[in-house]
Amino acid sequence: MARKVRTWFQGAKYHVTSRGIRKSPLFFEDEDYQKYLNLLEDTRDRYPFILHTYCLMTNHTHLQLETLETPLSIIMKNLNTKYAKYINKKYDFTGHVFEKRYGAELLNSAEYEIDVSKYIHLNPVAAGMAAAPEDYPWSSYRAYVADDGEEIPLINTQTLLAYFPHPPQQHYKHYMKTIITDKSFWKDGKIYIMDREGQPCGQR
Repeated sequence: MARKVRTWFQGAKYHVTSRGIRKSPLFFEDEDYQKYLNLLEDTRDRYPFILHTYCLMTNHTHLQLETLETPLSIIMKNLNTKYAKYINKKYDFTGHVFEKRYGAELLNSAEYEIDVSKYIHLNPVAAGMAAAPEDYPWSSYRAYVADDGEEIPLINTQTLLAYFPHPPQQHYKHYMKTIITDKSFWKDGKIYIMDREGQPCGQR
């Protein structure tokens, strides 16, 4: 069966997900998370793109990125192949590390870009892994809300923060807190947020 043709054009923005095969962990210790981020930076240096948000969960990853001159397929092949080799070598594993290919959804509006950033940054809260998004160390959230100008070198916050009034960091933080305290987003004691395909976020 032929693979589905993926839409790509210069400047395309995506929500990209990669999952461990059979829901297996992708990360076993802090060093693994950091290695993934290092490889992400190496990939960006080789195939430039703009990374708007990210969150690394136990068995899957979320990237919100914008392509420049390189198709997404090349970017993700480079990243996932190198990380799979790292994991297999370090833990003496064999076979596939990632489940099938990555998933990618084209973001076609500013409103949806903001929604996806919310979806990504609230994943640890939805999964019960953190009480608040700023408590989770492996996401880009703190770069968006830091009053002291804390920066994460990988992340470009300007695009999303430009959609919020001044001061944007405070408005973004307030936006996220409003979502967290809104009872309509809670189900069975956890935050319940739907993506465009009707799937809940926060799956470990």
